[in-house]
Amino acid sequence: MAADALTALHREGRLAERWPDVPRLLAELPEAERTRAGRLLARLGPEAVLAAHPEVPAPLVAVTGHGTLAGLVPALTAEFARHGLLARVRLSDFDGWVFDLVDPGSALYAAAPAYALCVLDPAVVADDLPSPWRVEDAERVLDEKLALVERAAGVFAEAAPGSTLVLNTLPLPRELTGQLVDRRARARLGVLWREANARLLRLAAERPGVVTVDLDPLLAEGVPARDVRQSVYAKAHLSDPLLAGYAREVGQLARQGAGGGKKVLALDLDHTVWGGVLGEVGPEGIETGGTPRGEAFRRFQRVAAQLGSQGVLLAAVSKNDPEPVLKALSDHPELVLREKDFVRIRAGWEPKHDSLEALARELNVGVDSVVLVDDSSFECGLVRAELPGVAVVQVDEEPALHVERLLAEGWFDVRELTEEDAARPVRYREERARQDFLDGFDSLEGYLRELDVAVTVAPATPEQYARVSQLTLRTNQFNLTTVRLQPAEVRALAEDPTASVLTVSSSDRFGENGLVGAVLLRRSGRTTHIDNFLLSCRVFSRGIETAVLAAVLREAREGGAARVTGAYRGTARNGKVASFYPRAGFAEDGGADGDALAFAHPLDPLPEPPAHIRLTARFDTAPPKGTAP
Repeated sequence: MAADALTALHREGRLAERWPDVPRLLAELPEAERTRAGRLLARLGPEAVLAAHPEVPAPLVAVTGHGTLAGLVPALTAEFARHGLLARVRLSDFDGWVFDLVDPGSALYAAAPAYALCVLDPAVVADDLPSPWRVEDAERVLDEKLALVERAAGVFAEAAPGSTLVLNTLPLPRELTGQLVDRRARARLGVLWREANARLLRLAAERPGVVTVDLDPLLAEGVPARDVRQSVYAKAHLSDPLLAGYAREVGQLARQGAGGGKKVLALDLDHTVWGGVLGEVGPEGIETGGTPRGEAFRRFQRVAAQLGSQGVLLAAVSKNDPEPVLKALSDHPELVLREKDFVRIRAGWEPKHDSLEALARELNVGVDSVVLVDDSSFECGLVRAELPGVAVVQVDEEPALHVERLLAEGWFDVRELTEEDAARPVRYREERARQDFLDGFDSLEGYLRELDVAVTVAPATPEQYARVSQLTLRTNQFNLTTVRLQPAEVRALAEDPTASVLTVSSSDRFGENGLVGAVLLRRSGRTTHIDNFLLSCRVFSRGIETAVLAAVLREAREGGAARVTGAYRGTARNGKVASFYPRAGFAEDGGADGDALAFAHPLDPLPEPPAHIRLTARFDTAPPKGTAP
């Protein structure tokens, strides 16, 4: 049992040593037991874990708010640990949120947290109501509190531009509405309360550094808003289950911020996408529509299609012969998902983990970008053991629960959906045409020459800041420093007169690839420093990175720089770019810079971009200038 294993490690004093095993053990725990495990994990000092595993991401989380929030700490600890993160939680004094957030000189800002959680509850309004009170009093207090929150968000944006402020909506308690015997007044209070929550939600849309956790979906699932006795006696105004659900949302946000987002939804077919075993009942015998169970499978298909429409790459990974799979996807009249909806269909009899590894290679993504949905406990267990980076969603014989289990962890959530996200499935399907095209050539050089690759390097526009941020958050393979940036940080860099944010776009004979990379530069005296260089895995091995670097080096020399420096910070996922700088003529510059290797290029001689690439580069807001070789 996972709980017993965690307890044993704690008693033996080996929990810090075995920290890499914790995410797997927590994944095996039922949701109700996670907070209990979090209490155990919270006893372990973060310093002990970091001493044993300095590579573990350990974001600082500042918790402030109105009520007693000590119960949130174990839930946050467990949820972060599930995603391979070590939460360093700083808990503020009771009801200190206004001082913490409105004063830029507060200890909260001095701590420079990655995430500041301002946890508010209905008592923040109820405690300020007069006795007796009327709806007009509630309206006044709501407006005052929202004005404070909006002011705090403004201060936060200035004082902590690289951090995220997490707010939450306020549950409306029956205790308040029930005090109004006039039903029209009660309805008016409901309107005012919901308008206040709408202001909190809009604040997240207006300020890139703000996220508002909507508690209504949790309450709609039956999670209690509060425990009355805890609220009255301990001033803990939100229930432990609600805090646990809130912590789950924050953990998912932190996972995204650490580069743990997923891109591929790999679906088993039999008993997952449809009912029945295709090889036994044939395409005409599978359940999908026409019966209550069939409609449950169709509902799951519609949700998968909805995710696919927003940039999630759908793949089928099934132990079946290919021909009946393709026939079912093409001909069955009641299937929602069709062959065209999948970027890859892998049907065969190899072990599921081997199929997933092959799928990741074909899509040129890390296997840790994949979410598998499967009904087989054997296959799920095997994938967890062989490919721990894959997120496994195990469903069972009740198809009505498939959707709930798929969506529970927000695996594909992003801070902001971009045009590039929506276009991703189409571009991966185009990649299949490129692969077929490659198969017709005897050499890679001939293929690249006929592929007709065009690359454009240009300064980022405000509309592109979200996409550049997303590249830093989600790109793991071609990411030289793995520094993650929020949109506000990208904007700050772009507006810094000593820095540049360059975008990389590409196209070829098969269509547009869109914005596929970014280069972040800083200038100091006669040195240009590459803060980071990122490139989407979709466009590897085409010489794009070489062409872009050549353009950057040439521009630096023409701008008066004497050298260009850069750094490589190795991780488990970006090893393929470890030699990028040396291959481009950079030499090690003073050895290691902290945990990164430092490199410098003397700008003589300058490398030439590959001959097969049509390169257009500009480094200011002037009209583009062709620099094709």
